[in-house]
Amino acid sequence: MKLDAVDPELRRAVARMPRLPVRRTWGRRVVRALVVRHGPGGPVEGVDVRVLDEGRGLRVYTPAGGGSGAALLWVHGGGYVIGDVVQDNAFCALTARESDLVVVSTNYRLAPEHPFPAALDDVSAAWRWVQESAASLGVDPARVAVGGASAGAGLAACLAQRLYDAGGIQPVAQWLFSPMLDDRTAARRELDDVRHRVWHNAANRTGWAAYLGTGPGASPVPDHAVAARRADLGGLPPAWIGVGDIDLFADECRTYADRLRDAGVDCAFDLVPGAPHGFETWAPGTRIARALLERGRAWLRARVAGPAATPPGEA
Repeated sequence: MKLDAVDPELRRAVARMPRLPVRRTWGRRVVRALVVRHGPGGPVEGVDVRVLDEGRGLRVYTPAGGGSGAALLWVHGGGYVIGDVVQDNAFCALTARESDLVVVSTNYRLAPEHPFPAALDDVSAAWRWVQESAASLGVDPARVAVGGASAGAGLAACLAQRLYDAGGIQPVAQWLFSPMLDDRTAARRELDDVRHRVWHNAANRTGWAAYLGTGPGASPVPDHAVAARRADLGGLPPAWIGVGDIDLFADECRTYADRLRDAGVDCAFDLVPGAPHGFETWAPGTRIARALLERGRAWLRARVAGPAATPPGEA
């Protein structure tokens, strides 16, 4: 993809960005180490950050005053094969402050060492922890949203599906940034020639194959492994999906948003012109990223402030 397809504000950063070496074991190890070493960043004024579980990587971000009684369970990205909870430290702190809610961010086991369902099991455990700790967090357990970026957003979408099938308290919303929703995109070899910026289809194929333990696009896949493979999306929580129009995931995100709406689920789809994958995380200070984050956080504030979702079968 030519650089002139990228929004002018993002071109310099994109041009300097190296390709992530996720297709080789040594490359994944190097990236994982670098993320942990450089990810945390400095503190954000007005937000208390607590690391509650070093092993699992739970971090709790509480705004001054304790927040509005709502919470967000956040899941980091990394194509299922890289990434760490520390990489979104500033993002989570700012979201807690700007949206006046408690943010709980969690790590999860990475593929290929830990294929499906390890990551989803870990995220499910984090959801249970939030529910069980709601009183100590100052949170209404029925006002908890789930969200994430890239693979983390895909996990958040799968978590919403798993929780719906299990019954009980449901997430009040799904907050999804450039979600990795459909392994069948990776099976489309013609997309390899497009050379998408930041996250391309060869890397996408590596991530899905590592997570699923089989070639992307195979049929069938286990329940809750791939969000877009679910046949019936009815009853899921309201969703916000933000993605750039030159992101590899743009088409699968648009399709998923359309399917949610067709199933009667309220879904806001925010398509950003000229934006590559994850631009709001690696260029958060740009006008284009700030605008997306403002729109997304406004949607989230409205959703967590509204009536809680009703458990399936209790409407």
